[in-house]
Order: sequence, then structure tokens, then C-alpha cells
Amino acid sequence: MAAFEYKAINDHGKTVFGRIEAANDSDLEIRLSRMGLEMIRCRPASRSEWRLGRNKVGRQELIAFCFHLEQLTRAGVPILEGLADLRDSVVNPRFREVIAGLIEDIEGGKTLSEALARFPVIFSKVFHSLVRAGEQSGMLPDVLRNLTESLKWQDELAAHTRKIVMYPAFVGTVVLGVLFFMMIYLVPQLTSFIASVGQVLPLHTRALIVVSNFVIGYWYLILLTPPALFFGLRHLAKVNARVRYRLDGIKLRIWPVGPIYAKILLARFASNFTLMFGAGITVLEGLRISENLVDNKVIEEGLQRVQRQIGDGVGLTNAFENTGLFPPLVVRMLRVGENTGALDAALANVSYFYNRDVRESIEKVQVLIEPVLTVILGLLLGWVMLSVLGPIYDILGKIT
Repeated sequence: MAAFEYKAINDHGKTVFGRIEAANDSDLEIRLSRMGLEMIRCRPASRSEWRLGRNKVGRQELIAFCFHLEQLTRAGVPILEGLADLRDSVVNPRFREVIAGLIEDIEGGKTLSEALARFPVIFSKVFHSLVRAGEQSGMLPDVLRNLTESLKWQDELAAHTRKIVMYPAFVGTVVLGVLFFMMIYLVPQLTSFIASVGQVLPLHTRALIVVSNFVIGYWYLILLTPPALFFGLRHLAKVNARVRYRLDGIKLRIWPVGPIYAKILLARFASNFTLMFGAGITVLEGLRISENLVDNKVIEEGLQRVQRQIGDGVGLTNAFENTGLFPPLVVRMLRVGENTGALDAALANVSYFYNRDVRESIEKVQVLIEPVLTVILGLLLGWVMLSVLGPIYDILGKIT
């Protein structure tokens, strides 16, 4: 089927724009009529803009989707009617097309979770698995509320992470730009003047001259090597499982971001696993789903070991403890919950522990970044100034 962009009118006379797949114009008109829309015009959708990601569905749109759907279902509004309201109010044409597809699938006899599973890029496996559990248990509004809170936490975490990355990236770019200017333009002119006097240069000045000559002669290697190394390793990790495993292990150990990265992954696992367990999904199925969400082969292997040990009859707490991924405090909380029969409360405490630990770790890094970068910048500029101006002052002192 081909993709079409359409303009239509709904039952209230409101103009609706969207994108949907259909066999032809007639099929498109039939699909729109089933959605309560009367087509005005249509045209084949542009694939180029779609590939460039101009119509991606963001996390904030998913938060709004879950919140509104939870409010509507809690108020007793039928799913189809609620989705139709959401479709008409969504601005993103890609998300509007997705909601239209959900409506069409549900009208065709599928459940909401089955319709969500048809869009795995937008609705993760945890998302539609939780919705399925909510449908089966009759707790869909509660599941949607928990999903809303989880997505909000992920959005806040992503915002904090961007703050950590953007400031050093900006300062680092400025520092590198200044150093390049000094090494390529300023240092050669000053050092040529110093060398023409015939004075013996100190070691740090000679080192600066060597670095300056290297930058001038191989500036293209300095600029091209980091991105080439990054994309080369990323491609190698995709085609070689052993390389991927080792790189993922390095990501968890490299200081200072490695421990925080590990906490973020474990916090994501704890939050999702807690949601699934609370919704009635079995432990093994929850672990199997979470295994595909951590995006790290080392932690993924640890979760696989947990599954195997639980399958062999080992208790949940002992299986988690044997992986070595979880700190003693988490293991103790799980053991208390397992022994008292309140494992759901223990998992909720574990999720809270990791979420708080991640926030505190990020705040500590944010506090340290500025002084550390200031010290590094001061040392670099001090080295350059001392190496260049020191010999000049010596020359002027001898002249006077």
C-alpha cells in the first residue's frame, strides 16, 4: 500500500489533515469514512521529508496521549471515541496517522494493545504489554496513569542528561576553537620572533612549538579522526557482537560518566519492571521484555542470567544478587519484600531508590562540570601564555 496525505472534514465540520496508507484513492476514501471523515483532497505522501524525521513522535506527545486517554477512559468514554478526539486535536501529522491507524485496527476487531503493537517504533514493547495487562485486568486507566508518570520521569531524565552534555560540548568547542587559532596563527608568529633572537627556549616553549607544528601539518587528521573513530566503532559494534559487548562494558566503567550511565540503565529497568509487575505481568515475562530495553549487552546478559536462575528454581532476590549488577541496598529491599510477600512494594522502593540516585548523581556532576572545565581552560591558556610571553619578557629584560 502507498502512503497518502489527505485533507478531510470530521462530523463537527472541523478540517483535519493527516497521512495514512491505502491501496488507492477509493480505498483511502473508504478508510476515512470509517473514521468519520469526509475526504476533500489527497495526494501521495512525500517520502523524503518522512525519512528526514520531520514527523517523528516525541516523548511529550506520548505523555499527552497517555494522559488524555487515561482521563477519557476513566470518565467512561469509549476507546474509539476517545481516540477520535485525540486524532482531531493532534498537530503532528505522523502521530495523527498513527492514531488513525489505531482507530482503523480497533474497528477491524483488534484490541487497543494489539493495535499499539503494530507501531513498535512509537509504542515500545513495555508500552503495549502494559496496556494488554490493563485490558485483561480491567485496570487500563491506572496503567495509563502509571505510563504517564513513567514517561514524565524519562523526559525529565533526558532533559537533565542534555544539560550535562550540552554545556561541556559548548565550552569544549569554544576552547578547541581558541586553541586552534593560537596554534595555527598566533603561536607561529610569536615563536618565529623568539627564535630569530637566538635565545635558548625553555622546555615548555619547545613543547608548544612542537604541538603548534603538528596542528599546522596535520589539522585535518585532528578534525577527522574523532568522528571517523566514533562511526567506525559504532559500525563495528553493529556487525561484531564481541566488540559490542566490550564497548558496552567500557561505557559502564569509564569515569565519571560510566557509573551514572549504569544507574540510568538500571533505573529504566527498575521503573519498567515495576510497572509490569504491578500490572500483573509475570516476573519472567517482565524480565524478558526489559532485557530488550536496557540497550546494553552487559546488563542484558545479567538479566538473562537472572531469567535462567529463576527458571532453575532460584529465588528472585538471590538471582539478582548473583548478577553483581545491583548494590546491596537494592538486594536487601528485594529480600524483605520477597520474604514478607510485598514484592510489589519492594520493587516500587527499588524504582524510587534508583530514580533518586540518578537525579542526585546528575546534580553532582552538574555542580562539578563548571569548575573542572574552568581549571582545564585556565591550565591550557596558562601554558600557552607562559610559553609565549615568558621568553619575550626575558628578551626585554636583557635589552633593558
